[in-house]
Amino acid sequence: MIAVKNAVQIAAMRDAGKITGEALCMAGEMVRPGITTKEIDTAIRGYITKCGATPSFLNYNGFPASACISINDEVIHGIPSAARQLQDGDIVKIDVGAYYKGYHGDTANTFPVGHVSEEAERLIRVTRESFYRGIEMIGPGNRLGDLGSAIDGYVREHGFTAVRQFVGHGIGRDLHEAPDVPNYGTAGRGVRFCAGMVIAVEPMINAGTHEVRQLNDGWTIKTADGALSAHYEHTLAVTDNGVILLTQV
Repeated sequence: MIAVKNAVQIAAMRDAGKITGEALCMAGEMVRPGITTKEIDTAIRGYITKCGATPSFLNYNGFPASACISINDEVIHGIPSAARQLQDGDIVKIDVGAYYKGYHGDTANTFPVGHVSEEAERLIRVTRESFYRGIEMIGPGNRLGDLGSAIDGYVREHGFTAVRQFVGHGIGRDLHEAPDVPNYGTAGRGVRFCAGMVIAVEPMINAGTHEVRQLNDGWTIKTADGALSAHYEHTLAVTDNGVILLTQV
């Protein structure tokens, strides 16, 4: 069942989203060759708790860190480590969640480390743009399939693929709520958008096959063929006046 939010609840989610977005921006500014993913995670946790919030991901189903930090062919759910240093040419995905006064925010971005390849730059750019192409489809009478079809169609035009095994989601008092928000689909199909829906739209886009595999750590998801992957996400509210990006700062 989809939990539709009222204006007061959306305002509260905006507060959670602001903390989440600021934590991600701070983390992005830390990205450089030589820094460890653990250092970035520690800073994210410190910022979120300083704001009076709680990291949404910490201990979520046993996840051992405050942020998911995934490098190169790692798609999502990378575990930060003091042994993982970012290298020049890497691309790093940082996914952050914060829980504040009863509501969650969830946002992610992909950052280049130093000088990256043209393919990596293009993948990052297309992934971000696919998000905005997708949310253009959110409006009266449209459905989730319209959003997913727009994302998938755009990335395919550029020779990339959308991950199918993992999708976006509703969000609110729980980190993951109904509905699922796939980055693929059939236009005109699926749940109809309505005012008060709050969802996390998060294209996970691969340079090669859409197939993925899980590592033995039980968390980290990699591309099946070792190709690069990029990730972009915002929590957004659907209103009668359009879309509000709650995690944008």
